[in-house]
Amino acid sequence: MLQFADVEAAARRLQGVAHRTPVLTSRTLDDVLGAQAFLKAENLQRMGAFKFRGGYNAVNSLTDAERARGVVAFSSGNHAQAVALAARLHGCRATIVMPHDAPALKLQATRGYGAEVVVYDRYKEDRAAIAARLVQEQGANLIPPFDDLRVMAGQGTAALELAQDVGALDALIVCAGGGGFLSGCAVAAHHLLPNIRIFGAEPERGDDMRRSLKEGRIVSIDVPRTICDGQQTTAVGRHPFEVIQALVEDVLTVPDPVVVEAMRFAFERLKVVLEPSGACALAALMHHRDRFRGLRVGVTLSGGNVGADRFVALLSGAEPAD
Repeated sequence: MLQFADVEAAARRLQGVAHRTPVLTSRTLDDVLGAQAFLKAENLQRMGAFKFRGGYNAVNSLTDAERARGVVAFSSGNHAQAVALAARLHGCRATIVMPHDAPALKLQATRGYGAEVVVYDRYKEDRAAIAARLVQEQGANLIPPFDDLRVMAGQGTAALELAQDVGALDALIVCAGGGGFLSGCAVAAHHLLPNIRIFGAEPERGDDMRRSLKEGRIVSIDVPRTICDGQQTTAVGRHPFEVIQALVEDVLTVPDPVVVEAMRFAFERLKVVLEPSGACALAALMHHRDRFRGLRVGVTLSGGNVGADRFVALLSGAEPAD
């Protein structure tokens, strides 16, 4: 299972490369919640999301000979950009498998970092199988988006920094897709703050992790139809689930319209732009506020990679969130 020493090692690799993102607070938000919220602004991370941490740590962990063979990844967008950027920083080739309906901004950014993008249909094709074929053909190294200890360790550095910057917390809420971010943060937070209560956050329509934690086994679902494109995973990863079972108290779900309201609040009151998945943990805190009254709560703002047109469409209701 992932260990805190792995997160510490990742923090050393990322020092001076990743941004130490700020922790935002809002008196207005605290008044609404009846709690103190400390928001880790990973939307301000390099390439716009926490994923840079794990992608960079994984690529940096390879030997020179391994990097010379290149890397392959599959992702709906943010891990794609993270691996593409990490590969460019290390001077190695990257091939990324992305869904045809990934946000245009994420596709453009991934190509802009120099990666070759292979497009597939997420509702009809198996992205992992496509990536496996590319690995075999190219002799490259696979960098999975979440079911990988190197990726998990890198993601956990966000919670490491949060705990160092704000001190004691009663609870931590982390957005959850495949579980790499949640599991890495859980290991870091639990080590530094042994009494902390840790929660995942996912869209109602993609509640595979909530079901998995409840049933004590990995539950697979169809690709969820949700505005949270970064959380359209069908099952939690095996390595993350091992940590989540041990350290996570519950997974909170939120309807898509509540995610939009969290995006709106972040824009109007915090002056930050969040993509839907990036607002999911904040939405969970707002939607389940009664569980956190009187507490000091850490929250991940996990990403801000959303185009202006889609952002406006979601907040105006032109793109339905139902």
